[in-house]
Amino acid sequence: MNTSTSSDRPRYRGRFAPSPTGPLHFGSLVAAMGSYLEAKSRGGEWLVRVEDLDPPRVMPGAAADILRTLETCGMRWDGAVVYQSARSDAYHAALHELRQRGVLYPCACSRREIADSGISGIEGYVYPGTCRLGLPAGKAARALRVDTRGTAIEFDDALQGRIAQNVETEIGDFVLYRFDRVFAYQLAVVVDDAEQGVTDVVRGADLLDSTPRQIYLQRLLGLPAPRYAHLPVAVNEHGEKLSKQTLAAPIDASRPLPSLIEVLRLLGQQPAPELASAGIEEFWQWAIANWRIGRVPRTRRITAVR
Repeated sequence: MNTSTSSDRPRYRGRFAPSPTGPLHFGSLVAAMGSYLEAKSRGGEWLVRVEDLDPPRVMPGAAADILRTLETCGMRWDGAVVYQSARSDAYHAALHELRQRGVLYPCACSRREIADSGISGIEGYVYPGTCRLGLPAGKAARALRVDTRGTAIEFDDALQGRIAQNVETEIGDFVLYRFDRVFAYQLAVVVDDAEQGVTDVVRGADLLDSTPRQIYLQRLLGLPAPRYAHLPVAVNEHGEKLSKQTLAAPIDASRPLPSLIEVLRLLGQQPAPELASAGIEEFWQWAIANWRIGRVPRTRRITAVR
């Protein structure tokens, strides 16, 4: 794949990549603001990418609603918004390269068959490699998997510290493409970050366990690895991640300032009292000038009282 970079790219390029499964809620706002503040405080660019890979999960109109909410909150992105649903050719090219390298293979196993193996990992059942040496007789492929044998990844996260994962034993050979024409998030995010020249990924710690898989794919494809910082995920009083599934309320676009100030507090930034009566532009001037990522709590989750 083309790994060239142009000399006019900024030293720092971050991004926010929401999934359009519903309106922007408080949990997503934490990730958006953390990535935005880190980018802007460093004089860098902040991109927005819509991760609409899986059509059944996409809510009609949600992407446009998220973008409007970001604008209402005063967060302005650089360049055009990228939609993953329009990037199939790039993902097919990456799959072709992995196939040429001999690390991709078809798999016919169902979820039930994998569960029957009984091998538990950090994200459900670990694929036991049933189809590595070929499809069982009479079975048709359901997906393409990448071979992870002998793969252990370590990296330093700016907030969560040293992370180590044995991808083979903790995750297993993971899916990159389903034969219902859906590309896996792990593949798409790696291809997109590289093509967009993303230098730094600031996102929620719910994606921390995905990062070793992404670094593994970066290495296989000869792509640069961004620096990573995983913010604590906002959870409710029951310890559940704020999301559409836990009925997290959408951000009130008519009155965004209280939510913006609360995110600053959660991220350890000690907002000045006078921000409560400030305008949006004043808020961001203060927030960018006073942002320090070192003040962010070094935990995977943090309780938000909503």
